Amino acid sequence: MMNKRQIAIEIFMAGIESVKPDKLISKSIAYSGKELVINNQVFDLSAVQSIYVIGAGKASALMAQALESVLGSAITGGHIVTKYGHLVPLKYIGVSEAGHPVPDENGLKGTERIIEFVQKADKNDLVICLISGGGSALLTDVPEGCTLADLASLNDLLLKSGADIGEINCVRKHLSKIKGGQMAKIASPAIVISLILSDVIGDPLDIIASGPTATDESTFTNAMAVLKRYNLSSKVAPSIFKIISEGVQGKRPETLKKEDPVVNQINNFLIGNNKLALQAAKSKAENLGFYAQIETSTLSGNVEDIASRLVDSAIKYSDEHKGRKSCLLYGGEPTVKISGNGLGGRNQHLALLCAKLLQNQAGITILSGGTDGTDGPTDAAGAVVDNQTFNTAKIRNLDINKYIQNCDSYHFFQQEGGLVTTGPTQTNVMDIILVLISS
Repeated sequence: MMNKRQIAIEIFMAGIESVKPDKLISKSIAYSGKELVINNQVFDLSAVQSIYVIGAGKASALMAQALESVLGSAITGGHIVTKYGHLVPLKYIGVSEAGHPVPDENGLKGTERIIEFVQKADKNDLVICLISGGGSALLTDVPEGCTLADLASLNDLLLKSGADIGEINCVRKHLSKIKGGQMAKIASPAIVISLILSDVIGDPLDIIASGPTATDESTFTNAMAVLKRYNLSSKVAPSIFKIISEGVQGKRPETLKKEDPVVNQINNFLIGNNKLALQAAKSKAENLGFYAQIETSTLSGNVEDIASRLVDSAIKYSDEHKGRKSCLLYGGEPTVKISGNGLGGRNQHLALLCAKLLQNQAGITILSGGTDGTDGPTDAAGAVVDNQTFNTAKIRNLDINKYIQNCDSYHFFQQEGGLVTTGPTQTNVMDIILVLISS
């Protein structure tokens, strides 16, 4: 018989399985040779001479493999960039593995290969772009006057600053010739179709992977405001600050705006998101005998605040529904401002904060995990906790407060036993947090 922690993991995994790219693409696309149908929209391929497939993200390799199973030899060629450890066999599409969340040389080379294919596209060609979370770091180009090391340092500073993904990608877009819709500009006059797996709250197409085929309302002025808001102006490389400053002065071209005629050639399709994963997790919980409800798919904010809200809500719910075996589901992406020099990720840190608050609360189990299987720079997806977590820590002489202060949740759970390890899941639709409540 499974314990509550095992049940929580099983529900979490059901959510992940529902948003695997192979399942999503098989549901979304049909191909007859002359027509391509995506979410009931028909594309006439009778005049199309070449089909190029490009993409970037943690899920892009499996997306490419799934698309190959649909289009087969109709694919002329292409290239994608995915994270290290996320490779799957491909027949018609080239692939590079590269660094994430900090871009590296492999990402730069892979992106150059993508641009080569996109530049080949003509008016009788079709470019299919496969976009998923992680694409902002994996799809990497270096602006003139800047170095890859400068960009890597910037990414590290942004990720540790507490900035949200919209703010981070605003800056990234304005240091690129392909992000912020500019990939579609390069592809013009070809028709562009993007299949998008969302890892951003609200599914804004301009923010997912920095929107290489989406219009962008943000400006250089907005990017500069982000640097100033998080006191990064003097911390980023001088070359970075110079580029943003020149953009503010109108000396550098802006990202793709909605009035550009290129927009008429772009077709963006959202094929998967956090809501789908939560629905599948809910169904699994119900099959396991729980009353289940989705609380939100837009959870955001500081992990300290969210931990307090989660535990307070769970205690209140338990008091109001005595004897009800329940599963409360949350989706979204909390943020954490990193301090200390420990190892962990936002999900493990959130779980650790919850563990401290649950020390005297029996009957509540909380799991927080990333659907991509990677929480921060660790090999764990997240962690699962209950009131026994704190007791186990005391027995093993683990000072929970020190691990919290040092942002060292991974090493805490490595010793306590609460790590949730899935390996690369080949998908990415933000985080799932689930709360199991029983007497």
